[in-house]
Amino acid sequence: MPKVTYILLAVTAASWLSFFCLSKRCPYRLGNAVLLLFDLVLTAAAVAALFGDGAAQALLIGFLVLLLILFLVPVMLIWNGIVMIRRESGRLSNILSLLLGFIIAAGEISFFLFIYNGGSLVYSNQSWLFFFIGASVLYGSILMLGFVLYDLFLPLLMRKENFDALIVHGCALIHGDRVSKILSGRLDLAASLHHRGNEKGVIVVSGGQGDDETVSEAAAMRDYLLKKGVAEDHILQEEKSRSTKENLLFSVQMIDTGPEKKLALVTSNYHLYRCLLTAKELGIRCKGYGSPVAAYYWPSAVIREFAAVFSRRKYLFFSLLGYVFFVLLPSFVLIAA
Repeated sequence: MPKVTYILLAVTAASWLSFFCLSKRCPYRLGNAVLLLFDLVLTAAAVAALFGDGAAQALLIGFLVLLLILFLVPVMLIWNGIVMIRRESGRLSNILSLLLGFIIAAGEISFFLFIYNGGSLVYSNQSWLFFFIGASVLYGSILMLGFVLYDLFLPLLMRKENFDALIVHGCALIHGDRVSKILSGRLDLAASLHHRGNEKGVIVVSGGQGDDETVSEAAAMRDYLLKKGVAEDHILQEEKSRSTKENLLFSVQMIDTGPEKKLALVTSNYHLYRCLLTAKELGIRCKGYGSPVAAYYWPSAVIREFAAVFSRRKYLFFSLLGYVFFVLLPSFVLIAA
């Protein structure tokens, strides 16, 4: 193999090692998602380089496969949105994947029309508009892709350990007093962790009572854990919280969080990154575990999480800064041309 191939393989291996180390040490860093995307691109280049003289053909095949995936993404999202409406309801939170599917489809069509109209490098106002729409959607899609991939990867980093306390994040109850499938998944995971070497620790079930609920989420969660064999004196109820931040703040006030104490939070896999990020912002040192949810539910849920994370001032600033450099400036260059 050429020397450059060995160098590329070494750089790829070193970059992956850096990613794993940073993700283990600081799982709440959004920069890990950027590094993950970079590593995937490096890996694709390294694999292509292994083909030697056929590297160009390998890259071309990979590019065509990528194009096929890109065209399938909006179709899958639109179909997922239809499934969500049928199985859940037509609320806005349940049709996010449907809306995103149409947005991505519009962006892909715009890019196709831009290439079709701009083949001679003479850009009309119409082709500029196609570029602007397509580039905007592409930029947002890349941000979301990094977030989604890291959101999928993060639960795999969390190995089972012994903890002094587990905080279980609540969510809306069914018919006002019944634990939903999403919430039961979190509680099943918490019970499993408790019975696996954590019997001496406590479980804090966290969740207040909504306007349409007859009992607090914490009360329903407590009853569920009792049926799972968790001793009553090992369950603490936090019944005031109405948000992820309050779940953590009010729960921590109920337990001993000294430097020698080990704390973990339990939530759904799509919600894990935001929980860890919120805990870091509050100065709470903890690990995190995410329970799986139904495949059809995950896309809309992770879209909500993406919006919640990137609406924070820090991430909103940097994402808008990137939008200026990678979308607005190239668009103005095309206008000037």
